[in-house]
Amino acid sequence: MARETRVNNIGIRIEGLTPPQNVCEDDKCPWHGHIKVRGQVFTGKVIKARMRNTVVIEREYLVYNRKYMRYERRRSRIHAHNPPCIDAKEGDVVVIGETRPIAKSVSKVVLGVLSRGGS
Repeated sequence: MARETRVNNIGIRIEGLTPPQNVCEDDKCPWHGHIKVRGQVFTGKVIKARMRNTVVIEREYLVYNRKYMRYERRRSRIHAHNPPCIDAKEGDVVVIGETRPIAKSVSKVVLGVLSRGGS
């Protein structure tokens, strides 16, 4: 008996973001589980995918420096839950959404992969 491929409506419409084809049993997956996505939505590049079901995402942004009247480049690293149905790898550009705290340092979840990267 085949499992029904039910996908939750997460309420976020972004160009290139589609529900995953794979089905997972993860309760912390926004597409197949019971976790809600609310708050901010970011895009970033996966720089580490060594932890189990967790990735480290780096996003770069610009901050204006009034003294020198220039922009300086900054970056932040964000830990996010990586559901098995999405399975983001290092080098991928992903969309992440804010959720409730999943672990001590994880309060965001990967919603989808926009482009597959290097290795």
